[in-house]
Amino acid sequence: MLGLVQGLTEFLPISSSGHLILIPWLFNWETPGLAFDASLHLGTLLAVFVYFRNEIRRMIQAIPLALRSAPALLRGETIDHPLAFDARLGLLIVVGSIPGGLVGLLANSTLERFFHSDTHQDRAILVIATLLAVFAIVLFWAERVSRRSRTLPEISLSDALVIGLAQAMALLPGTSRSGVTLTAGLLRGFHRADAARFSFLLGLPLVLLAGLMGLKDLFEAGTSEIGTGALIAGMTASAVSGMLAIWGLLRLLQLLPTTMFTVYRIVAAAGIVLLIATGAR
Repeated sequence: MLGLVQGLTEFLPISSSGHLILIPWLFNWETPGLAFDASLHLGTLLAVFVYFRNEIRRMIQAIPLALRSAPALLRGETIDHPLAFDARLGLLIVVGSIPGGLVGLLANSTLERFFHSDTHQDRAILVIATLLAVFAIVLFWAERVSRRSRTLPEISLSDALVIGLAQAMALLPGTSRSGVTLTAGLLRGFHRADAARFSFLLGLPLVLLAGLMGLKDLFEAGTSEIGTGALIAGMTASAVSGMLAIWGLLRLLQLLPTTMFTVYRIVAAAGIVLLIATGAR
């Protein structure tokens, strides 16, 4: 179930890390911890690699051009080469990943202690609920004011930096990496589907790093409590549901606004607060 939740919520703008904490809390399950949650990201990473295999293959082929002409590509200069856009896109993904990587290295242990501890669980859950609601409102505002006139080939260095800074905030459960980067993309004037496409590709380096570190921590501590079979089942479920989520969201965003996700986030936040306030959970 956690694998299915991870796969769906990693790409829908409703926060995968938040839901991986909320689901065990809601059903009174023992929290498997941040390392297990991070390892599930490898399943969603596989979904991104499969779905965007052509884009990733071209970016890999464009590495020599990216290394040779990095300054010109980052400045947005026109280069007569069939892989020029792919080289620039790869460079922008690297640049956009730096803020999130730095924040993750500095804050990972603090986030682990606060959000994955039984000491102040209700406080952590209330923080998640607050972030769900706040960033729902921000997404709604971005949807209303965005021009939605730009496409992915028009993306610039400043766009990548702004979206990358937004991605760094998603380390807080309840924010949603796909949600906050989609919001930033909309505020930069991109079409919904193009903003989502860059969001998914931008997540590749950090999701890979988080997944490998989580897997390393799990095996160093021993997987006896969780079980290797359960770990593989979770990763498989996250890969399959992740593929469905990518496919569905990209098609949905071509036709409809993000209002449904705003409504879901606010309703979920209100429900969490109500459960805690009434003592029902």
